[in-house]
Amino acid sequence: MAEGSARVVAGLEAGDLLQPGEILVTTVTNIGWTPLFPRAAAVVTDVGAPLSHAAIVARELGIPAVVGCGNATSRIKSGDRIRVDGGRGTVTPV
Repeated sequence: MAEGSARVVAGLEAGDLLQPGEILVTTVTNIGWTPLFPRAAAVVTDVGAPLSHAAIVARELGIPAVVGCGNATSRIKSGDRIRVDGGRGTVTPV
């Protein structure tokens, strides 16, 4: 589980906006996003499944991830305080 400020990143070109300890919120990730993961406290994606890039990399780095939310990028704004529970698959405002 992780709690912190969300950073909605629309595309990899805006990845440098993610600050250490923020929660990365994006549509989907691929191998190009991997360098951002060590900075993130957690990862939330609109698209994904247990074997998606975000889920696998987050698991290997030991950070919580909730993937396949469907509409996280439209419901969460950068700066929102959220809690990500990777075990339960929940993302909640705090």
